[in-house]
Amino acid sequence: MAEDRPKRRRRDDGDSGPPRERRERATERRRPRERLSGAQAARQARDELADITGLKPEAVTSLESSEDGGTWWVTVELLELSRIPETDDLLGSYEAELDESGELISYRRVRRYARSQAQDQQRSGGTG
Repeated sequence: MAEDRPKRRRRDDGDSGPPRERRERATERRRPRERLSGAQAARQARDELADITGLKPEAVTSLESSEDGGTWWVTVELLELSRIPETDDLLGSYEAELDESGELISYRRVRRYARSQAQDQQRSGGTG
């Protein structure tokens, strides 16, 4: 009779194997990731913003860490609209907030401008 019953499938969640291997895998999953360096945070923010928005990253223009090291703020310039000539391109300045392990917490566009106006705005101190 036992042969007529369908066999139960075991869920493969990576916890098969000897108990010692299961414990080691569980410990690895619980271990917090190392804190990012500034360069890693800049690359992570650039890549995340490009993935989310679908826009081409042009430059990382600022990088700041909180005093406790738990948060990174990164400003990335993204190409929003490509035009000919390039001086007419529209760029957006985006601020990204990442946690200490590099996970994106939030982002927002803080400025939109023509490439030709970037230097003029920086000299005058204007934002928009």
